[in-house]
Amino acid sequence: MSADMISRLHPRFEEMVHVQEGVEFWYARDLQVLLGYSEWRNFLSVIEKAREACRSSKYPEKDHFVDVNKMVPLGSGSKRQIEDIKCTRYACYLIAQNGDPRKEEMAFAQSYFAVQTRKQELIEEHIRLSERLHARKKLTESETELSRNLYERGVTDTGFARIRSRGDAALFGGHSTQEMKDRMGVPAKKPLADFLPTVAITAKNLATEITNINK
Repeated sequence: MSADMISRLHPRFEEMVHVQEGVEFWYARDLQVLLGYSEWRNFLSVIEKAREACRSSKYPEKDHFVDVNKMVPLGSGSKRQIEDIKCTRYACYLIAQNGDPRKEEMAFAQSYFAVQTRKQELIEEHIRLSERLHARKKLTESETELSRNLYERGVTDTGFARIRSRGDAALFGGHSTQEMKDRMGVPAKKPLADFLPTVAITAKNLATEITNINK
């Protein structure tokens, strides 16, 4: 792929992007032109292959390929309605993967959308990690408060561990803290919460905060 082709195509792809509620997307009609397809029906066959790839990847197709109608101007000054598709970055990546590799535009698109998709994956991964760290911090704070409240009432470390295990049993379908650690392969000296998904940490924190309120 030549530097000249990259410098020529990159701004065209950038100009065609739209953003709605923070999500980037491209219209399939625009992609048709960008990717060098003269016939809409031929490009639709590429999109259908991309849709199938999306379904095979277990991603919700409707989240990445959104059928829409839009008005386009005619030479007479009037307008007519045509069918179009809003394609997310991931959808565009799949389209590029299933198009004609002999087209230089398609070769560029494969690289362009692969890089953009990876950037988004890294951003989403960072957001998920931040959310998990925040949830874990909140749980630590609420458990520290519960521990302090129980110690003021004369509850020992053993008693606190027993109370927390009963709470875990209620949260995890009757399984105690140790049983959950055994099932998940958690090392003996590591807390269960360090290995739980964010939603479970949040639920555990909510249960602890409710206990603190009702102390």
